[in-house]
Amino acid sequence: MHTANLTREETAARSAAITLHRIRVELDLTGAPERARTGFPTTTVLEFDATVQSTWLDFIGEEVRRVEVNGEERDVVYDGARLTIDDLAASNVVRIEAVGAYSRSGEGLHRFHDPADDRTYLYTQYEPADSRRVMACFEQPDMKAEYTFVIDAPSGWEVLSNQSPAHVDLGVGVQRVQFAPTLPISSYITAVAAGPYARVDGEWTRDEQRVALGVLVRRSLVEHLEADEILEVTRQGLDFFTDAFAYPYPWGKYDQIFVPEYNLGAMENPGLVTFTEGYLSRGAATEAQRAGRANTILHEMAHMWFGDLVTMTWWDDLWLKESFADYMGSHASAVATRFHDAWVTFAMRRKAWAYQQDQLPTTHPIVADIPDLEAAKLNFDGITYAKGASVLKQLVAFVGDEAFFEGARRYFAANAFGNTTLDDFLVELSAVSGRDMTDWAGAWLQTTGVSTIWVETDADGAQHLVQDDVRPHRLRIGLYDRVDGRIVRREQRELDLIGERVEIELPEADLVLLNDDDLTYAKARLDERSLRTVEESLSDIEDPLARALVWSSLWNATRDGELDAARFVAIVRAHAPRESNGGLLAAALLDAAFALRHFVSDDRRAAEQRAWTETTWAALQQADAASDSQLSWARALAAASAFDDVHHAEVRALLDGDVPDGLVVDPDLRWQLLTALVTTGHADASDIAAEEERDDTGDGRTAARRARASVPDAAVRAAAWTAAWEDQSLTNDHLDAEIGGFRAGGRRDLIESYDEEYFARIGTAWTDRSIEIARRLVIGLFPARSSLDLVDAWLSVNPEAPAALRRLLIEQRDHLARDLRVRGAQG
Repeated sequence: MHTANLTREETAARSAAITLHRIRVELDLTGAPERARTGFPTTTVLEFDATVQSTWLDFIGEEVRRVEVNGEERDVVYDGARLTIDDLAASNVVRIEAVGAYSRSGEGLHRFHDPADDRTYLYTQYEPADSRRVMACFEQPDMKAEYTFVIDAPSGWEVLSNQSPAHVDLGVGVQRVQFAPTLPISSYITAVAAGPYARVDGEWTRDEQRVALGVLVRRSLVEHLEADEILEVTRQGLDFFTDAFAYPYPWGKYDQIFVPEYNLGAMENPGLVTFTEGYLSRGAATEAQRAGRANTILHEMAHMWFGDLVTMTWWDDLWLKESFADYMGSHASAVATRFHDAWVTFAMRRKAWAYQQDQLPTTHPIVADIPDLEAAKLNFDGITYAKGASVLKQLVAFVGDEAFFEGARRYFAANAFGNTTLDDFLVELSAVSGRDMTDWAGAWLQTTGVSTIWVETDADGAQHLVQDDVRPHRLRIGLYDRVDGRIVRREQRELDLIGERVEIELPEADLVLLNDDDLTYAKARLDERSLRTVEESLSDIEDPLARALVWSSLWNATRDGELDAARFVAIVRAHAPRESNGGLLAAALLDAAFALRHFVSDDRRAAEQRAWTETTWAALQQADAASDSQLSWARALAAASAFDDVHHAEVRALLDGDVPDGLVVDPDLRWQLLTALVTTGHADASDIAAEEERDDTGDGRTAARRARASVPDAAVRAAAWTAAWEDQSLTNDHLDAEIGGFRAGGRRDLIESYDEEYFARIGTAWTDRSIEIARRLVIGLFPARSSLDLVDAWLSVNPEAPAALRRLLIEQRDHLARDLRVRGAQG
């Protein structure tokens, strides 16, 4: 094992022997605008007690220049990841002078040069273990400390960290900003950002508490920053969580910064939350996109308590922050903001992620076994987030809202600024609910798999509600009828399904929903009569949550090969043009496109693709002017036109300004449309160059790179392949652009010759590249073959490959096996 991959056992031993008190970090970022400069000076002073003679600090950077222990200079013993510290006293002050490396992969201290105005922007991203790329530290969540950051940066820059500046010294062209010490936090949620960011200020007040609010973005995007709405959601969230948790927001200020080339949706650094710029639209945005942004703002805010105030001891209990934050994001959106249908989108989109992840051979319990950091990195997945949130929703239905929130309040009061495990939460919840939560935890948190629920009628006409993969469910069954052209709920039955089956008696109904209101975590099948009703009248179902559950049921049945993929796409063609909920529409469009590429049989794909492309064009023409639906169908047309050029002339006309009334063809949509034309051979390099000149921004240059790599020419695809694997100057976003271009249009005839080379390269990539970049290569370039022979051969001859790499390959194999199985079962 490489020493960068820390294990649970060794870090537990370290925290048992070391008591960490304070860390001071000094960073010299004055040279950041110089592109030739690859690194930055970083000095860390750590104060800690020790009961051992020797330990190590974690650091990954260009070099370690000096080590000083208790005032005495020591030899540098450094292997590129670990810095050995010997001859420790009972109390120690250790000073490390080193050089960190500016990141291009979004890990550590990421540096971005904005081509729009040639300004330089910096931000940090650490979870789970990249703070060691910026400072020498104890890289594990259970060693909390008080951090003081001191940053040297060019004058005129915004310089930010978790706390507010305590002192600022101005020099000639430079500034030194010393921040107030933090409260005790883990290294992975410390944060720094610096650059000429534009800032909008606000404030939140509650009784005697005043919290300064800030929203920041790079200057070239300031016109797209919807600061008023972001601040409104922030205030609504602080109101909600302050009341819900009965623990005042503890972190002083609340800055939120939108940053480029970001690997995640957002990160919960206390006092300085980072977000991807993907949450800012460079033109039109749907209400569903704004709802998604609000949900993420509230998700990260929930972390100020679940994760930051109380932190898991090790990554096994990652769910203690991510599952809770995912649940709270939807709950707070629904009750505290205008986005009251947050659970509707959750039912169709977030749970789909969980169901998919939970059916992989690499699925894991919500409370997972995480032996090391590589495993931790890959467990930020649909189980930890969406399944965990789904299970918590089931828990709330089981114990009630008040018991759940009172348990949370007691949990925070008992464990503030500490570290916890599963048992610490269950103790509080059991005490307040009056129930022993051990059985519930065993059934839901410590098992794997998703139940499927359906109704069976035996030979005597008796009905049973049946499940496989047995676990206890509390659920509701909704009975819906046709009434004056609508599908409305007539009746609802609530019951517990504990074992494999329970006898029920359901009256006749046009539509039977087995998990009405979406209380439990299970795939619910539609009976044949309900399926016929849905085919005819899905868009007539009044309740959007009921529609979400129907859409979800259809998609799960399609993925499992029980519903013909072409039949599913036909339902989308018939009813998506009438879907009024923007989140459900967006999800249905994505599901239809995925089904076409993966699940429709080879001999039917061209005809089904043609029918789908025609649907996207017709729906675009029929959509209300300036509606979310109109924008969604325009994006769907662009996606479809990369695989079928039947409307290439009309797509060109959209680029030339011949657009339906109300449609905003913003820069991002323009690139989608143009790239579709490039992919099908109806636009060329001169078109790309003209569009890049029109949109000479960071996003524009990335989109142009993808478009150039999408040209349907073998030499172009070969160049994209080589760049992806070998050009280590590519940023994370530029790498994705090369991968996207290489795979554009599903042109296997242009790229299938690289299948064997892929398997020859992945081992070296995993060893030589950062885990984030290697992960993108392994997933993004996995060959979509018509057989499993190559991946099976690699897995067979590489049993000793890193576990995290094998996990990715096993998951990709399973996706391919599902594709082949479902396609083969089509009629």
